[in-house]
Amino acid sequence: MTATTASPMLTIGELAAEVGLSTHTLRWYEAQGLFPQPIPRTGSGRRHYGPEAIGWLRLLSRLRESGMPVAKMAEYSRLVREGDGNEAARIALMEAHSQALTEQIEILERCREVIDDKVALYRRRLADQSV
Repeated sequence: MTATTASPMLTIGELAAEVGLSTHTLRWYEAQGLFPQPIPRTGSGRRHYGPEAIGWLRLLSRLRESGMPVAKMAEYSRLVREGDGNEAARIALMEAHSQALTEQIEILERCREVIDDKVALYRRRLADQSV
């Protein structure tokens, strides 16, 4: 029989550094119910995170950067905590967010067209002045 090594646990500071968030943010995320399972603690009460927390927090960061409200992130986290059987609800939540992103991208593209038109106008004016 071979000995196995346990996955290294991360302190809150180590995890914060790894994912680019502050320790304050990690504590706040925990208070908001944004983790898929309770955070284990040492006997002295210090948080210890498994390596899976890195991927989870990177997902949450992308959701937040893309404009997902914290309440929706908490809803998604709750669904994950509940386990298998609610995949349809998870899909619906993610599809709704994806649709909102599509609409936001379309708006931003229209905005960029207006800005690009202004840049082209000013470039033509400069070209006309140099003749």
